[in-house]
Amino acid sequence: MADKDIIVALELATTAVRAIAGQRMADGTMQIKAIVEENASNCIRKGIVDNIDKTTQAISRVLGQVSLQLGQSVRRVYVGLGGQSLHTVVNKIQRPLTEKTQVTNDMIDQMMDTNLGVVYTNSEILEVVPQEYQVGTRTEAEVVGMQVEQLEARFLNVIARNSLQENIEKCVRSAGYEIAELLIAPLTLADTLLNAAEKRSGCALVDLGADTTTVSIYTKNILRKLCVIPLGGNNVTADIANCLSVENDEAEALKLRHGYAWKQFASDEETKTISISHDRSVNEEALSDIIQARYEEILMNVWSQLKSDSDKLVSGIVFTGGASQIRALQNAFQKFSHTNKTIHIAKLPSEISTAPGIQIADNGRMNTLVALLLHGDQNCVNRDKAEETATKEPLPKAEPEPVSTPKQKQTPAQTETPVTEEPRPHKKNWWEKIQEALNQED
Repeated sequence: MADKDIIVALELATTAVRAIAGQRMADGTMQIKAIVEENASNCIRKGIVDNIDKTTQAISRVLGQVSLQLGQSVRRVYVGLGGQSLHTVVNKIQRPLTEKTQVTNDMIDQMMDTNLGVVYTNSEILEVVPQEYQVGTRTEAEVVGMQVEQLEARFLNVIARNSLQENIEKCVRSAGYEIAELLIAPLTLADTLLNAAEKRSGCALVDLGADTTTVSIYTKNILRKLCVIPLGGNNVTADIANCLSVENDEAEALKLRHGYAWKQFASDEETKTISISHDRSVNEEALSDIIQARYEEILMNVWSQLKSDSDKLVSGIVFTGGASQIRALQNAFQKFSHTNKTIHIAKLPSEISTAPGIQIADNGRMNTLVALLLHGDQNCVNRDKAEETATKEPLPKAEPEPVSTPKQKQTPAQTETPVTEEPRPHKKNWWEKIQEALNQED
């Protein structure tokens, strides 16, 4: 990645479209140059594109604003894949052997190809994470070169509904952009927030989002499980709004200002009264009961996914996401799960800095977006004409590069097909006019 390269990442979160641009500095930090967010609850549901036209328009507006902040037109973006349909399935492939045989790389590749051929109803494999191999009664991480009479490979397939990747690709290209790489957002987030020691000794990453909660489990430096629970911080807000008959904005403010995931009140304690709209008030303990009830449901669902592997989580549990910022979350999880596992809340990576005038709140909401940005290594904006001539970069209207798809689609058994950008309508939209203006300035 050249010194002047600008990386741009796009996240279609559970209720928002977010974009970020950054540049790698000489000291190794990634300096954020632009960040834009737009509410998309009318077109994205639990991380899944619900309305293609509206999502396309939201992407166009967000990336258009990034271009204006940069003073350079965005050409391509790194895009995260997430959402409710994302989960993992263990698949076992046996290799028939009639006699003791030495395991070769070709044998392992053939077993991988067989695994990739598995068909899931209305779903597709996005990535494959090899687990261990069963050799008779033994479990081995590496088997190439071994003499075996029985061989079974275990693969963890990361799958999602067929339309997830297809719709996101369609929206990004319809908005007029290339895709530098499609990334599985929870895996990219884990690579950013969890260190090698935590993954090796056993750790869980819990991303408490607005509408969903994603749970990822790692042991021996390998992903063992990923699932998405269709509950998040917005459920807490909705409960407050319904129980107190207030608007969502007021309910969200009450949650942030007075909320605890768990708080114990003494029987003789005098609780304060909180003023709400229409000259009404609510007792602090009553509000706490509403919030606690929903957090208990969410955290108990999380624990149900972790419980069977809890003895392997030596490094404990890491929480992230906007809904993880509520007070007493650690106490609540330990109370509801009856576990003594180490629990901590993740913060933004230390290698992040911001350009003058750019602010990013360290409240967990932007962690996935930042993770996508840190993964990038390709220039994502159109360079000025002098630099293009000097470096022989393709002109902005050159044919787009092939999309780099998730890992399993780069195996020898499959051939990548370059994806070309759909032709734009003859009539120029507002974004094309901005691009022209920027090019003229160049």
